[in-house]
Formats: sequence, C-alpha cells, structure tokens
Amino acid sequence: METPARNLIGKGTVIKGDVESSGDIRVDGRLIGSLKCNGKIVVGQTGVVEGDMTCKQADVSGYVKGILKCEELTSLKATSKVEVELITKQLFIEVGAVFTGKCQMSQTTPVTPQPTSK
Repeated sequence: METPARNLIGKGTVIKGDVESSGDIRVDGRLIGSLKCNGKIVVGQTGVVEGDMTCKQADVSGYVKGILKCEELTSLKATSKVEVELITKQLFIEVGAVFTGKCQMSQTTPVTPQPTSK
C-alpha cells in the first residue's frame, strides 16, 4: 500500500487553480482556487486560501475565504482569520481567532455528494 503524499505550498508561492491530493497538504503560500484532500489541510500563519476546501481535518492559522467542508475536526488557531461557510463535525476555536460566516455542525458530515436515486 502506498503512503499518501505530504504536500507543501511554500511561503512566497502563489498558485491559481484547483489542487487535489490523496494525502495531507500544508499551505504557507497563497492558493486561489479549490483545495481537496483525503487527509489534513494545514494553513500556516502566512498561508492564504481563497476558494473552497474539502478535507478530513483542517488546522487553520492563516487566512481562509470560501466554503470549508471538513469530515472531522476543524481547528482555528489564535492567529487565524476565516470568512467561511463551514460544514464540520467538530469545531475548536482558540481565543484570538476571527471567525466570520456561518457554521453547520452534525455528527455525520457528508463531504462528498451522495448520488440520489430516482
């Protein structure tokens, strides 16, 4: 079995477009576009994501704007600033974090759309 990749968008790097990963990803640079991963997304203090994110876990210390769908735990660190529509199972917000938007929490958070039968 292959080990899922660990990816890094480094400080000073700007990516415009959609990113998909089978593993974890850390953003210390800037991403303008959607970000989907089967693991954990970490947005560092210098990280900026402007677009939709889908993941198992999210750990945000930087800036995020868009829709964030997280299957498990979303953690907003004290240095984070988020303007999101958040769908998550669990939410942890440190003192100092800035959260603007709305949050929907449930025990079962579908991240991938389920086909409907007719």
